Amino acid sequence: MCKRLDILEESDTVAAMTSVLLNSQWWRSAVIYQIYPRSFADANGDGMGDLRGIRDRLPALAELGIDAVWLSPFYTSPQRDAGYDVADYCDVDPLFGTLDDFDSMTARAHELDLRVIVDLVPNHSSSDHRWFQEALAAAPGSDERARYIFRDGGGENGELPPNNWDSVFGGKAWTRTENPDGTPGQWYLHLFDSTQPDLDWNSAWVRRQFEDVLRFWLDRGVDGFRVDVAHGMIKADGLPDWTPPVAGGSMGGAGTAADADIAADDLAASRAPFWAQDGVHEIYREWREILNSYAGERILAAEAWVDPLTDMANWVRPDEMHQAFNFPYLETPWAAEPLRAVIDASISAFSAVDAPSTWVLSNHDVVRHASRLALTAANPQGHGIGPNSAGLPIPELGLRRARAATALMLALPGSAYIYQGEELGLPEVIDLPDEAREDPTWFRTNGERYGRDGCRVPIPWESDSPAYGFGPSDATWLPQPADWAPLARDAQRNVRNSTLTMYTRALALRRAHELGTGELEWLDAGTGTGANKVLALRNGDVLVYANTGDIAVPLPAGEVLLSSGALGGEELPADTTVWLRA
Repeated sequence: MCKRLDILEESDTVAAMTSVLLNSQWWRSAVIYQIYPRSFADANGDGMGDLRGIRDRLPALAELGIDAVWLSPFYTSPQRDAGYDVADYCDVDPLFGTLDDFDSMTARAHELDLRVIVDLVPNHSSSDHRWFQEALAAAPGSDERARYIFRDGGGENGELPPNNWDSVFGGKAWTRTENPDGTPGQWYLHLFDSTQPDLDWNSAWVRRQFEDVLRFWLDRGVDGFRVDVAHGMIKADGLPDWTPPVAGGSMGGAGTAADADIAADDLAASRAPFWAQDGVHEIYREWREILNSYAGERILAAEAWVDPLTDMANWVRPDEMHQAFNFPYLETPWAAEPLRAVIDASISAFSAVDAPSTWVLSNHDVVRHASRLALTAANPQGHGIGPNSAGLPIPELGLRRARAATALMLALPGSAYIYQGEELGLPEVIDLPDEAREDPTWFRTNGERYGRDGCRVPIPWESDSPAYGFGPSDATWLPQPADWAPLARDAQRNVRNSTLTMYTRALALRRAHELGTGELEWLDAGTGTGANKVLALRNGDVLVYANTGDIAVPLPAGEVLLSSGALGGEELPADTTVWLRA
């Protein structure tokens, strides 16, 4: 059980928390910046980002113009899956600092009027967690084993897994235990790595533990939780066998042999008996009541790979979660017709339950959109590309499209998430040395897929400093490219037409024109050559034209507020978005 703060009235955390603006329903229009702690900023020079590094760099994010930060896991963990294997939900891993460091970071964020959202990983724990170790030591049928999903095996001597489920990471989703006398024992379920056993959310004990976890962090002043695998947790009664479709890759293109190891989005879309079960909604309604009991509008954001959008909207009904990442939007190619379709479907689905659409283009699990939008190779979610992938991205084209896509996204009503480093135009790092790679996908696919390391490389702050200012030494847990100096923050700050300047101006204009709370109206893009590749819309007093085609089109008259790229006189170039004053 988590030990909560004893005297909340006297804690520095609560005093800092009261300084946060309590404006109504801030989350409906917020732009939230994802921090991947190990790759954001390193204060002690060990090559690993940490909480003090985050604290010290928060003023740069306030200057950027975001409303909140979301931190990926920093909890105690053996780090077999970059912290998504949690061994203690109520403490900080020494890699990242201490609880005092967390409190200091949170207080600094609140001083800067930035809210703090933390990751929560409730579908599974680490196998190192005390709960699981106690379950292994206990007998079958015990209360301790009821915390997780243990089952007897099939076959004559229990030698077969309890069902035919596969892991998202590849291989069977079951691992057999060993009894104290050395004989084979029961099997336990792990939809991800074998060191990430699934908790049994039918257990009242499990539910009580996580209610304590929520209160522990809420008491420390966090403003919400991003819930990992929010479409998981509940499994269908009886754990029935399930045969998945052949995975084709979520980012376009045909799959390879490595893709056939189940991709999470394929499973969600197919309604596997371990995803998107109705019982999860009861859990979130209970959590929402807890968050509602705290001042300041604390929120729940769902990582829910659920199709179609009308089903995803069930996660953000008024008494459940506040936001759900719009992954169908993230996965949509840079093309006018499918973009308009997914924007319409999103606004319709989420508006029907009185929720905002939560737009996103990049995160720690996908190829950065500065590369992905110029990529034709198969790119299954979580698996990325590989050394034999065809059609690797052209950097200049990818960045041009990424800037245009971001300018379009930030003009849409609703909330939005941006991933650390995208404001610098960082590409996916493809050419990491094989010996430096850490993502489990690389090892499970025998080097056929790079996995997610390429979007997790430590970001550059200062062009002439060791590790580009990531820390005080030249150490970085993943190597940085040798050509990143021009992308460093100090090399782009206040530089006309830099990607950082474009993001900063877009966020300022978005706030000034209240685009996040506006309404979208589609406009006629014309009938000339290339017009069918243009998205034209109005949001309040801003007109937006996004040319997704490969030829320039006439630029409508008007005062230019923002352009993602250089304009060609009276033309809107290919792969360019412009905002005009209506």
